[in-house]
Amino acid sequence: MTATLPTKERTETSKKLNLAEVIPGVVYGPKQTPIKVEVSRKEFEKLFKVAGESTVIDLTGLPKPVSTLVKDVTFSPLKGGIVHVDFYALEKGKEVETHVPLHFTGEAPAAKLGAVVNKVLHEVTVVSQPDVLPAHIDVDLSSLSELESRITIADIVLPKGVIIKADLHDVVALAEAVKEEPVEAPAVVDIAAIPVEGKGKEETAE
Repeated sequence: MTATLPTKERTETSKKLNLAEVIPGVVYGPKQTPIKVEVSRKEFEKLFKVAGESTVIDLTGLPKPVSTLVKDVTFSPLKGGIVHVDFYALEKGKEVETHVPLHFTGEAPAAKLGAVVNKVLHEVTVVSQPDVLPAHIDVDLSSLSELESRITIADIVLPKGVIIKADLHDVVALAEAVKEEPVEAPAVVDIAAIPVEGKGKEETAE
């Protein structure tokens, strides 16, 4: 998946940015001279909400377009808004490695048998060419048909040219039987064994 984002190179004359409308950032990479940039807050936040860090973003408006991935997003510790973005410039023809979220689809039949569906992984690390990098990977829960059935990395259907860097036996999701906690029986108290105050003295006096 590829998206475009209008970008402006940040110069000395644009040091004082209107942070309510603009987010400062930097573009860098193995063969990319670092460039300070600024992007529309409204457009970036809208794009980032959908694209995340797994979509190739073509930055337009620079001396020449640059294909990038969002490498890092810095948030304000006080207000929580985005205050800086790092864009990683991709090398043409070279594979990229990044995290891609998992989207769970369908319903697990095992849930009707009383199972609880446990989603163990929520993202995976993939390697692929930038032009086939998926924004997300679908995982169909309908294969969880029985108690204790599971979905592993090997079961995921991947787009052509995409490889997941993980053990094929790693569990992605499983249908677990609900474990009932044993109920302890209340302790039985022998009333006759409880000493009564004064009883011993009376018996001695007799």
